[in-house]
Amino acid sequence: MSDLAELAARLCERLRSAGLAVGADRAARFARAVMLVSPQRTRELYLCALTTLTSSPADAQVLASVFATVFAAPEVGTAGAGAFSAGESTGPAREVRAPTAGSAVDRLATRDFATLEPAELALLRAAMSEFRLATPLRRSRRKRLSPGGRRADLRETLRVARRTGGEPVRLRRWVSREKPRKLVVLCDISGSMEPYARALLQLLVCAAGGARAEVFTFATRLTRLTRVLQRTPSAALADAGREAPDWSGGTKIGDSLGEFLDTHGARGMARGAVVVVLSDGWETGSPERLGREMARLSRLAHRIVWANPRTASPRFRPSTGGMAAAWPYCDAVVSAHRLDAIEDLLTAIAGCSGRD
Repeated sequence: MSDLAELAARLCERLRSAGLAVGADRAARFARAVMLVSPQRTRELYLCALTTLTSSPADAQVLASVFATVFAAPEVGTAGAGAFSAGESTGPAREVRAPTAGSAVDRLATRDFATLEPAELALLRAAMSEFRLATPLRRSRRKRLSPGGRRADLRETLRVARRTGGEPVRLRRWVSREKPRKLVVLCDISGSMEPYARALLQLLVCAAGGARAEVFTFATRLTRLTRVLQRTPSAALADAGREAPDWSGGTKIGDSLGEFLDTHGARGMARGAVVVVLSDGWETGSPERLGREMARLSRLAHRIVWANPRTASPRFRPSTGGMAAAWPYCDAVVSAHRLDAIEDLLTAIAGCSGRD
């Protein structure tokens, strides 16, 4: 960890030299995030930096450039031609490992999830286990003492003053503790979305940090799957099929989203959370209802990420139907339609911009 700490310190120093305001508070947040996440890959370290050292797309662009220099990344680019973000920024390109001859995983990584057989999807579990789901940090109500804190802790100051005859020699200060924001995932399991839903559920089971997500599936009604996803991938996916009786049915996105907000979201689950919706936007219900429910969700959530495999097509336009109704309320829209597009989703989840 000493090498990692040295590299992190170099990164902060280079960011300051590049004009990014990395004060002691941001540097401390970065250090705590690194300790919390324990990154094993350069990409994971970048996500830690993105969520703690930046507060705007301009900051993220500076970070991407400096990060590539400090860590000798082969290239830095955008999240991908199929990605949209209302506040998204560029970032280090995906780490590319030299493929081994005849590697099945390397071949499957560029295949659309809809074309994969169950056995082929299972082969991607090891690759998915290398991903890490990281949400932005938020201040909690808990506090900790810190010499650099902005607020004085008078009670602690007076307590310590007993050691010096009642004289408050040193003013004690505190700062708010930080913790990752909640992650809520809503998966459309109707019709053509089934293979993408299974792939995302497998990602949530396999990826580090994914077990902390609240997961729901929907088609014509909402089903909570959080508990069954705490098991092994094969058992979790099997249980998910049994728990969600409308798997591969029709789609009423607006009704399902309204049910989520009424029963869970408005009561606290969605408040300040990063919400991911996986759906192609085909709404058999009312698009107007979907627009109203998305507006409700946008007032609660910190960030809304919509994963729509159809956006991978250059001909895609969100001009009609459910996608048109949802689009104005999304902070990021990505395809997440195959393994090598998952990084776009992870970057969007860890995005530096939000509503609070």
